Amino acid sequence: MKVKRKKQAKHLISVYRNFFGFREPFQVVIDGTFCKMSDQHNVDIKDHLGRYLQSEVECLTTRCVLKELELLGDVMFPAKMVAQRLKLHRCGHRKKPKSAVACLKSLLKENNSEKLAIATQDFELTKAAAGVPGVPLLYMYKNNVVLDKLSWATAKRVEDLSQGKTAPSDDQQGTIVALKKEANIELSKVRSTRKRKRRGGPNPLSCKKSKKIPQPIAQSNPDPDRTGKRKRRRRRANNVDSPKTQ
Repeated sequence: MKVKRKKQAKHLISVYRNFFGFREPFQVVIDGTFCKMSDQHNVDIKDHLGRYLQSEVECLTTRCVLKELELLGDVMFPAKMVAQRLKLHRCGHRKKPKSAVACLKSLLKENNSEKLAIATQDFELTKAAAGVPGVPLLYMYKNNVVLDKLSWATAKRVEDLSQGKTAPSDDQQGTIVALKKEANIELSKVRSTRKRKRRGGPNPLSCKKSKKIPQPIAQSNPDPDRTGKRKRRRRRANNVDSPKTQ
């Protein structure tokens, strides 16, 4: 089993833990198609899932799945033998059995309140489970179990919770409280790092008295013809006779 696949599975499991409240043992509901694939590749489902998810796993199936495998006859007989070794999960269809797809879809409801993971090779069931937020989907590729990436509904719910657009449910609120207790965080003792803005007095600069700017004194000029410049006097030539002497 490759280390890269284990790291991816560990990251996805942490998302389901933190945002949807999944806890060990993880409950995985397995249908007939997954049982058939595991029989073809000789894979021990419980042991393989536990090593891949690095967690304690509880493998489940329903009476409706067993009834459907029984009706399909010899073709699905090996898958039926694998499914009979799994623990039964109550589905509420004992009197009126449904198809495996309809039965598992009814277990998920609208928000997967029972925190179930689905292991299937059926496309119809995969598509239906992808529309419910918080449903881990497992499938088998050759002889390896793969935890599928987050579905569009799960990714959207994670984004909304991260940005505070959606209020956490009661289960999620309990998960948040439990995580804070594990980290020894108490809201009453946590101080905000942001500085509070205190209301201060008026700006001292605005309280100063305005200084009076001295106005320039205008000089009186009684003679408007005088421009302040000294006039030059013309001297007459000595050789020119005065008109009075003539």
